[in-house]
Amino acid sequence: MHLPVQSSPYQSTDPMTAAELIAHPLFPRIDRRLAMHLIAIHEQTPRLARLKASHRKWLMTQSLYALTLERTEDDPHSGLSQSRLVDIATSIGAVSHNTARAFLQELLTYKFLTEIPTPHDKRLRLLDTTEASRKAMTGWFMGHMSCLDELDNGGRHARCVADGRIFRAAQPRAARRLIENPVWRYPAESINSFLQSELGGMILHEIISRIDDFTPRDGKVVVGPSSLADLAAQYFISVTNLRRMFKKAETSGLMGWAEASDQRVLWLSATFLDDYLLWQAQKFAALDEAYCWAVQNVAGDTTTSPPDAAELPQHDGAGG
Repeated sequence: MHLPVQSSPYQSTDPMTAAELIAHPLFPRIDRRLAMHLIAIHEQTPRLARLKASHRKWLMTQSLYALTLERTEDDPHSGLSQSRLVDIATSIGAVSHNTARAFLQELLTYKFLTEIPTPHDKRLRLLDTTEASRKAMTGWFMGHMSCLDELDNGGRHARCVADGRIFRAAQPRAARRLIENPVWRYPAESINSFLQSELGGMILHEIISRIDDFTPRDGKVVVGPSSLADLAAQYFISVTNLRRMFKKAETSGLMGWAEASDQRVLWLSATFLDDYLLWQAQKFAALDEAYCWAVQNVAGDTTTSPPDAAELPQHDGAGG
């Protein structure tokens, strides 16, 4: 990735830091809204969601998408190729060479990537995203912008709809900052058993989406009536795999079950929830910093008033 990491000079809406996000009383609520947004994307494109629902695949997906956005016509060798993704994936310790290659092949097979003709060098196999993958990534990004807007009315979503250059510049920058951030790259042990599992990220989103009250009582936050069998059916994974995700947290007292009438009610410890929200705050902060940098350095907009959202075309990304 080629965009340099530097502090944002944008002053009209300074980016929110992870510490500021965690301290904001509405942050758990906007993370819950984001969870619902990502679940909606999963429901619309379940096959694509399955290819990025573990943390390691998330790192690869963001990296390869950044490479496609950084391709320039005046440099025929720029952009995404198998060798470039393999180099990135292995250098950050995400996966092995073979796993990275297999992941790319899956994306090609399911038509989330396509090959770009390279008449100048037929040995070079450059790849690009397709409409389905672009829609999913744009929807992911815009969902975060909408959630951040709820915290400060910053007008990010409206500006991004008005100027597509912001997303194209911000996504690679945010991806690089997150890959370089040890708090994001190496999740806390409390949540890691989920994030290293296939679809474990979606299971965490599902859990967060079911919380009505984030206030801990006796050190616990109630999720609500839940069933591993129902979760397994909803996300097309085995109950055995789900039990494996839950086991470590349950054994450590970080989550558990209470009996209520004939239902089992899932609860999270305050520690588990705090670790998860701190991890999510890294992503929101990186995206906000990248957005502000892109507005100043790419879009060249330093005004304090965003465009009127009512006058803009509606974004058609999944989940809104």
